Amino acid sequence: MIDLFGLAAAGLRRLDPEDAHRATIAALKFMPLRAPAPDDPLLAVSAFGLDFPNPVGLAAGFDKDAEVADAMLGFGFGFVEVGTLTPRPQSGNARPRAFRLSEDRGVVNRYGFNNCGHASALARLRARGRAGIVGVNVGANKDADDRIADYVSGVRAFANVASYFTINVSSPNTPGLRDLQEPSALRDLLARTIEARDAAVIRRPLLLKIAPDLTLDQLDGIVRVARDSRIDGMIVSNTTISRHESLRSPLARESGGLSGAPLFDLSTRMLAQTFVRVEGQFPLIGVGGIDSAEKALAKIEAGAALVQLYSALVYEGPGLVNRIKRGLLDDPGRKGVALKDRVGLRAAHYAALS
Repeated sequence: MIDLFGLAAAGLRRLDPEDAHRATIAALKFMPLRAPAPDDPLLAVSAFGLDFPNPVGLAAGFDKDAEVADAMLGFGFGFVEVGTLTPRPQSGNARPRAFRLSEDRGVVNRYGFNNCGHASALARLRARGRAGIVGVNVGANKDADDRIADYVSGVRAFANVASYFTINVSSPNTPGLRDLQEPSALRDLLARTIEARDAAVIRRPLLLKIAPDLTLDQLDGIVRVARDSRIDGMIVSNTTISRHESLRSPLARESGGLSGAPLFDLSTRMLAQTFVRVEGQFPLIGVGGIDSAEKALAKIEAGAALVQLYSALVYEGPGLVNRIKRGLLDDPGRKGVALKDRVGLRAAHYAALS
């Protein structure tokens, strides 16, 4: 699902999206690792106790099984997030389960945490051959008797290899998973995962990833629990189950989570609303609809210290990463202001979007 060699993109788009994605992963596994060009120091970001060479990250979902994290860092990403990983392998939902909305530059998926499980992903991460920030996104098996125990298992399993953890309670494709965003369940989840994190030899940052489909009352409850629990950050947001009437693709009504360009406004509004409520207690990562430097900057000004993308690679290819970084450096509105000083500058504006 990523344009590696120009003409290859046309061939990949003739394939089912999931087949194209697997072909891309296979190609990346056999490519020689490339060293990314050094980033301009003006792009550096310190957050969660980590030093990022640039603020542009690869969102979870592309490298579900931690197969190509180093290859993706080679394209210039400042960090990569692998997963979502569950304790036991699972096949996910029935195919077809991924759909390109080409007219809308979006993607719908209903994968359902298909992944190889902890053991094989852990072996790959242990065998990594280069430095670079790689976060691990953990989730629960669909048939788990104790879903919170599955998250605890993920934190314990990857404690020595993850740069940070993402607790994913916001996928719409595992029935009942988003119920873990309810305050009492979330409080228990964060308490148990933080306890597991704190028992490890190395303290890894722990982040919470939320849905964009929350009411503001629900967001109030989540942020209150997150602040009380003293987590290290939040990621805003996952895919949406909503469908705006302006969508043109005939596939837009497929069930599952919608990502890409149609998610930008909703996710940016939720990001800004979260930033206002967090009041600087911890940093945020902004995700959803980023396909240009302008949109990356909008996320930053809405409250994101860092950003992530994935779906835009389907349409823009991996060169997008460096185009965004150049655009952030060349932004005419910079006027000597560092990126870190622009975080949240327009949060009130974006929070008011409808």
